[in-house]
Amino acid sequence: MTPPSAQEQVGAILLAAGQGRRMEGLDKLFTPLLGKPLLFHSLHVLQTSPLVHAIVLVLSDDHLAQGHALLDQYGWGKVRTVCVGGDRRQDSVRIGLEHLLPVEWVVVHDGARPCLNEDLLWQGLEASRETGAAVPVVVPKDTVKEVDDLGFVTRTLPRERLGLAQTPQVFRSELLLAAHRAVTATVTDDAAMVAMLGHRMKAFPGSYANIKVTTPEDMALAEALLARAGAQPEARTSTRRPS
Repeated sequence: MTPPSAQEQVGAILLAAGQGRRMEGLDKLFTPLLGKPLLFHSLHVLQTSPLVHAIVLVLSDDHLAQGHALLDQYGWGKVRTVCVGGDRRQDSVRIGLEHLLPVEWVVVHDGARPCLNEDLLWQGLEASRETGAAVPVVVPKDTVKEVDDLGFVTRTLPRERLGLAQTPQVFRSELLLAAHRAVTATVTDDAAMVAMLGHRMKAFPGSYANIKVTTPEDMALAEALLARAGAQPEARTSTRRPS
């Protein structure tokens, strides 16, 4: 099993249109991490990856000017367009997908996950070969309890059968497009939409370092993780190549 070949176009949708309601007024996307805006880090990985051919950046209307300024500063040529997202996450993905097509494969990643790396992209594209859909998961570290509406624990769930879903999630473009056309209910990620079509998807190992920044405390953790991974983003280059 191999990832898509160099002849197959891979596009990435980077989602950064959320409201950040748990950030206590902090503008997380453009808050510096290691001297660069948080959004820079995942964009840089997508731009420098030999696996990715085109990028669509989806922002809120409030961040549109800052997004264009960031692209002007770094001159990322793979970014096909910067567009305004929709009311829901899935609306933003659909808008990004419309700007990205035609490509054979679509990588969907949360801009609030700055610790993206080449290995996650590689593994996601490799795993997606089996069914056309792949999602990174990590096993919960804590014991998971099911709690009823009154606050009582009803059962303990087996951790070894549970997975916490992350991004980047990878799909064949026609499958993802079909899911967005068919599913109108609000969902939390694209993997849920594809599953609602009855389509199987492959889970591949995520990373505990691949955190989603949702609170101010997460900013310090993300910065520490980025520093441990190799610090200066401009110096990070990939030695892996698609088959």
